[in-house]
Amino acid sequence: MTFTSPHLLPILLLLGSNVFMTIAWYGHLKFKEQPLLVVIFVAWGIAFVEYCMAVPANRWGSAVYTTAQLKTIQEVITLVVFAGFSVFYLNEPFTWNYALGFAFIALGAFFIFRTW
Repeated sequence: MTFTSPHLLPILLLLGSNVFMTIAWYGHLKFKEQPLLVVIFVAWGIAFVEYCMAVPANRWGSAVYTTAQLKTIQEVITLVVFAGFSVFYLNEPFTWNYALGFAFIALGAFFIFRTW
């Protein structure tokens, strides 16, 4: 499977888009001394990059995944990216109840992809 695989490319693009969106939404928390209007515009600029990845990911991904599957992939990626970001950038602990909650979400993702 190559990076341009119709199954893998949307996932990689969603991963990249989620990294940018997490930075846009939460990166400013380390810069609370900056005026809110400034961080809004900086976040908006970062979010533009996110959209440049998310829109093609969903368009191309819809050729091989259902929209429910694409949304599930995006949500699971969001949780993984956010967990890493909160631990490594915001220095917040990843507690057992977060892990359990994420595990239940992963179980839900299993059922979205499961064919009976």
